[in-house]
Amino acid sequence: MALVNIPRLDLTHYTEGSAEQREQFVADIGKAFNETGFVTIANHGLSHELIDELYKVVKEFFDQPSEIKDKYEFPELAGQRGYTSKGKEKAKDSKTPDLKEFWQRGQTIVGEEYSKVDFPDNPEVSELPRFNAVTAEIYKKLEDAGRNLLKAIATYLELPEDYFEKFVINGNSILRAIHYFPIENPDAIPADAVRAGAHEDINLITLLIGASADGLEVLTKDGEWFAIKAKGEDIVVNVGDMLQRLTNNKLKSTTHRVVNPPRELMKTSRYSVPFFLHPKSSMSLASLDSCIDAEHPKAYEDYTAGEYLDERLREIGLKM
Repeated sequence: MALVNIPRLDLTHYTEGSAEQREQFVADIGKAFNETGFVTIANHGLSHELIDELYKVVKEFFDQPSEIKDKYEFPELAGQRGYTSKGKEKAKDSKTPDLKEFWQRGQTIVGEEYSKVDFPDNPEVSELPRFNAVTAEIYKKLEDAGRNLLKAIATYLELPEDYFEKFVINGNSILRAIHYFPIENPDAIPADAVRAGAHEDINLITLLIGASADGLEVLTKDGEWFAIKAKGEDIVVNVGDMLQRLTNNKLKSTTHRVVNPPRELMKTSRYSVPFFLHPKSSMSLASLDSCIDAEHPKAYEDYTAGEYLDERLREIGLKM
């Protein structure tokens, strides 16, 4: 298998480092996002204790009986707030739903007028007050880390460092807590059913807190699947389709999946908490002029982020 470039970078080298450290961080993240679309990030602002509590409260929520979880499912919100039960979401080109259930927390708008149609309230789980508080804190810390990463990406693209700020402050970002539930009878599931089918993320970048078990794999340029293993406290960061469109494929939105465990581990759960950093719906995803030339002709139609999100939610089965 070819060498896969998924570097481990220290975010403080960009936020607090010397000019040389900042320059090296920008070069490293740009190279990785050109090649595989993935990096792992250390010193991202989340403490070991907070991550431990996050996984504790996430497990507590998914351990609730169905009649409690179902109170928090709102199909009219297309999975963008609250609980989404088993069998709802699938990969874009798959006919078989993923083997998972999940919870999503969205943006809390501060200092701007907004419509509750665009930004519904986040449901509060009355049975688990710490679940609400911890997921809100995680959301804010991952949003802050993501904004700093976007500043480094803007610098790499030779844009003003704050290019993305006006789009992502009070943007449409989502924190998702996922439970890949135990498979009690592996013979009873469809042959093509997996925890998460091969897909690309919709958003600008995704920040993933290290999952509770292995299973995440990325598709390499050579068409081989490569297992991603982050160190315990690191987060995994990857490019989403919106950033790929904006950069006319300069930065790669890499296909990835979550495979089923070996048969002897099928009856165990896997938990994962990604943060999907989205811009405001009004942001144009028209490819940057600097990313278009004779060798790289414009590859995409002009879309807004809102139009693209709506299209993709329909493709993955969350919106009718």
